[in-house]
Amino acid sequence: MLIKEFRVTLPLTVEEYQVAQLYCVAEVSKNETGGGEGIEVLKNEPFDNYPLLGGKYNSGQYTYKIYHLASKVPAFIRLLAPKGSLEVHEEAWNAYPYCRTVITNPGYMKDNFIICIESLHVGDAGDQPNAHELTPEKLKQRDVVHIDIANDPVSQTDYKETEDPTKFKSKKTGRGPLVGPEWKKKVSPVMTCYKLVTCEFKWFGLQSRIENFIQKSERRLFTIFHRQVFCWMDSWHGLTMQDIRELEDKTKEELDKQRHLGEVRGMRAESD
Repeated sequence: MLIKEFRVTLPLTVEEYQVAQLYCVAEVSKNETGGGEGIEVLKNEPFDNYPLLGGKYNSGQYTYKIYHLASKVPAFIRLLAPKGSLEVHEEAWNAYPYCRTVITNPGYMKDNFIICIESLHVGDAGDQPNAHELTPEKLKQRDVVHIDIANDPVSQTDYKETEDPTKFKSKKTGRGPLVGPEWKKKVSPVMTCYKLVTCEFKWFGLQSRIENFIQKSERRLFTIFHRQVFCWMDSWHGLTMQDIRELEDKTKEELDKQRHLGEVRGMRAESD
């Protein structure tokens, strides 16, 4: 089992990030769907009486998605896994500012594969020692990784000039560009996503390789996604939660049509 806590600091308020994240998830879903692959939304509904983070949060929005993603996994997994088994199920309980996401592969790996992502969003610069209230044993296992959306390298295939925080300036808010190694200390407002990722892959001979691949992939996803969150600010800034729910309903219809048409789209697995 590998436990990493990714900390992503952004020049936003915690309230702004709630809208920004949901807007960007909807847009990214459309970019990742087509040619028989992509994201199928089965449920998107309110939930209640589901205690999270020691009972601090109990209600919010529940989503259940299936990711059809043969081309998104590394080649050595595609060779080992039987046809039709490369479906990943995602359940998420969004009790903002806390969210819990559980990713499984019930059709093939069953209890031998699980990724749990617990996200807490706090109005600080990423300096809380134990935001997720981990036990002393878990703290010993945890590895903290700070993600800098402006300065961390992204691969040539992932890079887009329009999604470069060092070049973007928001017309609506005047924020940006994010320049230099100390930008986090200079911006206002500021908030941090504390994303605790626990992954377990029980497959003899492949466990450490797969778990390391998953954690590397999560870092890549968090980096790219949060660069988009910042650089798409002028598209989401000013939207309400009602606007977001309407966008999600519309996106679900688009995804259902798009998944069966055209070519495979979006981010592929990097070469092994």
